[in-house]
Amino acid sequence: MGRNSAEHRRQCPPRRHAPEDMASLPIPDELLAEIFVRLPTPADLVLASAACVSFRRVVADRSFLRQFRKLHAPPLLGFLGPHTGFDPAERPHPSASAASAVALAADFSFSFLPPPGPAHRWALWDVRDGRVLLRGMPLEDSHGVVFTETVVCDPLHRRYLMLPSIPDDVAATVEGPRPHSCEIFLVPEGGNEDDESTAAEETSFRVIWMGHYEDKLITYVFSSSTRQWQAIRSLTWTNLSAGSLSSTEMTLFCQRQYVYGCFYWLPNSKHGIKMLVLNTRKMEFSVAEPPAEPKVCYRHITMVEAGEGRPGLVVLTYGPRGHIYTIWRNNNGSSSQWQKDKVIPPSPGSGYVLRQSMGTHLLLNHWGFSSFDEELCTDLCTLDMKTLKIERVCASTVQSFAYSNYPPSLSSPTISNGKLSVACSSFFSHSLSDA
Repeated sequence: MGRNSAEHRRQCPPRRHAPEDMASLPIPDELLAEIFVRLPTPADLVLASAACVSFRRVVADRSFLRQFRKLHAPPLLGFLGPHTGFDPAERPHPSASAASAVALAADFSFSFLPPPGPAHRWALWDVRDGRVLLRGMPLEDSHGVVFTETVVCDPLHRRYLMLPSIPDDVAATVEGPRPHSCEIFLVPEGGNEDDESTAAEETSFRVIWMGHYEDKLITYVFSSSTRQWQAIRSLTWTNLSAGSLSSTEMTLFCQRQYVYGCFYWLPNSKHGIKMLVLNTRKMEFSVAEPPAEPKVCYRHITMVEAGEGRPGLVVLTYGPRGHIYTIWRNNNGSSSQWQKDKVIPPSPGSGYVLRQSMGTHLLLNHWGFSSFDEELCTDLCTLDMKTLKIERVCASTVQSFAYSNYPPSLSSPTISNGKLSVACSSFFSHSLSDA
């Protein structure tokens, strides 16, 4: 009997694992993380994390989330307006689910902020990287803007930082006539490589105040890391090789746009043929010339990321069959290196108007009219510069800001713990014109 059994074992092939045995073999967390970090969108990662407990554990790891966020830009979730609040992306837009989750989780009424000074209200001023910049504005006669208070907040995680005063010795450099215009805005995040730096970077930010004067440009930078303002060297238009652009009545540049680590200001007149450029890594200004053809279309151009780290310029012109978009690509920064990259043919009856850019996408307006409050509104759409695909995001007002962020389960606070509230200096008491 034993001999027959042994012979039977020799003749029989080895027993294969049943499907249920194979399914029970554990996959190392390290391998799961390598798979998940390659998922194309945050929405795909949310779906994967909902599959089982082990997947959710890997996705919830802070180090993994930092790595994923570093490799995947936050999706556009909707638009934030000064009067309408948050308008989330609507179906069938791919970010509709995440936008709905953020709309429920965040406080876009900013009720978590302390009230501004007497007879003032919080006014929406800039939105970037999930942060919102607001300023204390007078309830009446806001044309002469009074810088009483400025705050940066994270409405999704209900955190905020009140910006301190500009020191008197720094503020003294602006004594004299009021600027033709001034602006205050958020600076995009940097790009550190190590995990520890990335963790600190996710809660750090900078704010720039910039005044356009008749003969010079004055700029201050606030860092959330040092919680201090620092003056950038005051430059005259002559220093910037833009002496011929000096003006006594108007702002020289407008339509601030961001591409590949630089802010670009487009000329505010067909007579102003140059662009103002701020390199945010070096905090240095320069002046650049656009290609010759777009100079006559100064109100219908926008900057865009053209790929390979090269800035591009999109020009909107009007043809008999509709709007035509021409993309110019810059090779090394000089005006002689602008090359016509592509021309997007018109779509009959499209009615789209160029608004601005977000990375490699254009934001387009499709005009409409609100039947509720008779406020001019628009369907906001994106145009993928690679595929030329147009997607409708939502309806919103003209003055709204694009809001990008991760779904709540994948996001982290963009402002560190602790609140800073310091009385503002006399610099912020000057009445400045933003017109």
